[in-house]
Amino acid sequence: MMQSILDWPRWLKRLAVMALDATLAVLAMWLAFSLRLDLLHRPVGAQWLLYALAPLMAIPIFAWMGLYRAIFRYTGFAALTTTAKAIGIYGLLLLAVLHWTPWPAVVIPRSMGILQPLIFLLLVGTSRAMARFWLAGQFGRRARGVQGRLLIYGAGSAGVQTAAALRSGNHQYALAGFIDDDPQKVGRSINDLRVFAPAQLPALLERERVTDILLALPSTSRQRRNQIIASLQPLPVHIRTLPGLADLASGRVTVADFHELDIEDLLGREPVAPQPAMLHRALAGKSILVTGAGGSIGSELCRQILREEPARLVLVDHNEFGLYTIHHELEALRAQRTPDTQLVPLLGNVRDATHMAAILAAHRPDTVYHAAAYKHVPLVEANPAEGIANNVLGTLTLARAAQAQGVARFVLVSTDKAVRPTSIMGASKRLAEMVLQALADQQTTAGTPGTCFAMVRFGNVLGSSGSVVPLFRQQIAAGGPLTVTHEEVTRYFMTIPEAAQLVLHAGAMAEGGEVFVLDMGQPVKILDLARRMVALSGRTVRDAGHPAGDIEILITGLRPGEKLFEELLIGDNPTSTAHPRIMKAHEEFLLWAALTPHLDVLQTTIQQADAAAITSRVWQLVPHGSTVQANTPVRSQPA
Repeated sequence: MMQSILDWPRWLKRLAVMALDATLAVLAMWLAFSLRLDLLHRPVGAQWLLYALAPLMAIPIFAWMGLYRAIFRYTGFAALTTTAKAIGIYGLLLLAVLHWTPWPAVVIPRSMGILQPLIFLLLVGTSRAMARFWLAGQFGRRARGVQGRLLIYGAGSAGVQTAAALRSGNHQYALAGFIDDDPQKVGRSINDLRVFAPAQLPALLERERVTDILLALPSTSRQRRNQIIASLQPLPVHIRTLPGLADLASGRVTVADFHELDIEDLLGREPVAPQPAMLHRALAGKSILVTGAGGSIGSELCRQILREEPARLVLVDHNEFGLYTIHHELEALRAQRTPDTQLVPLLGNVRDATHMAAILAAHRPDTVYHAAAYKHVPLVEANPAEGIANNVLGTLTLARAAQAQGVARFVLVSTDKAVRPTSIMGASKRLAEMVLQALADQQTTAGTPGTCFAMVRFGNVLGSSGSVVPLFRQQIAAGGPLTVTHEEVTRYFMTIPEAAQLVLHAGAMAEGGEVFVLDMGQPVKILDLARRMVALSGRTVRDAGHPAGDIEILITGLRPGEKLFEELLIGDNPTSTAHPRIMKAHEEFLLWAALTPHLDVLQTTIQQADAAAITSRVWQLVPHGSTVQANTPVRSQPA
């Protein structure tokens, strides 16, 4: 019944409310006459006109005051105040009508102008309160059945607001109470919901049949949040987190709006904090160009750069849809925050030397952030010519164009897979690093100032396209299995915002030829991450020890070019930088004169589409287990 009413079109709902108010106006008139005359009233003569006049006066006033624009299940004190004002206006008009009409007081007492509006106010207010109570699901929940029970972890203002929003929404979860570690709150009730201690959770879950726990902890430190999530992981419940506080404040938060745990929660460590002053000095008022602007890292770079108010932000990508998407998003952000920044979306391929030179000449960027690359290991392994052409020769083309146009800084987005690579993708990124190291050294040796080249190396990015976390979430939603390539495979992880911050900080600190790496803490075992995500979704892993579990984890075997573990450094003894979580590596590279012939051969073999020759040449330049080929002129990167 309730659901069918909620599905009515808006105009029909308004007509129904108007009809209800008209009926209440007539009922209030009858009650007022009955009370005034001390008998059950039967209208006669002119009294019928007053019965008709009541709704004819009340409905237009209510409409004028906006009462029929309100949504009943979200109404509160403000709406009731407006209702009282509207009935007050109606009462004054009714008194005026009774005072100026020639009706005898015996037939229509003048006190009706006070008594009837008071009764009308009582009836309308009661109808609104009952409608809000009913539509909020207090009656309707019995009819449609409760599909789950929800505990809110955190009895602070965010948790209380969430509980209130849920009670006034149309959802299929019953609130079972709050969890809070504040002893002054434990044992008390907030809006008829009991506050429990965390130690009571195991027994509470079984007694109350709780299916979900919502984290309402917006101001809690990351360390404490991680401790709470770790304590909840063994429990058979689905852990979720609050949406943004703006959504909460709207009063329209439902269970469907709740998020899965943040990627930072899965990471299990404190995110790297930015240094705003350093970024602002490097970006504010400058012309900045980002290649691969439509990709995961490139798009986040653009968002963070835009916040620093550059004079111009040039977006370059060969993917039309990706470029359109990020440009559309940035236009909205620009209108809100940085209206003076010029946004320039450009379709282009970094391998096109003429086009890249024209772009750089036209927009004169102070800094180029080069994030355009093929990054998926199996795809590049199967397409070595395209991988090398894009990742290595594309970097070379863009770097030379930057030198020719006098670009001050050039920052390459690299990867930990460039360290002792086992895949063509990793080798291509190491070769791209070597190209910039050699160009930087050539400038230094010649004593000529030029473009400041820097490279930024980091681990896997959680949440990017092809990342394991979105894949695991899809597999969990589908009921499994989760696919892990090897029981022992480990990876360093960071978030997309962290990766972008690292790139921007490196660009600000670079002096020429450095490879920057992030202190990313301890690597994460992918099998442990899979188990953690299954547990936090409220399900159990099916294995030999638990044959009745919900989701299976399937070991598929390492893919071509994939490593069991990744490293961030080739050499030893990295030095610190101005940022406490960023290090500077010292690694050998080929001198430009020695590297150039190899690049020429690669160019020729790519044109010939000779995959075997390309792969052979790559592994000569970047062999497994060492930095460069033996007996080749090399130079160690300066400190």
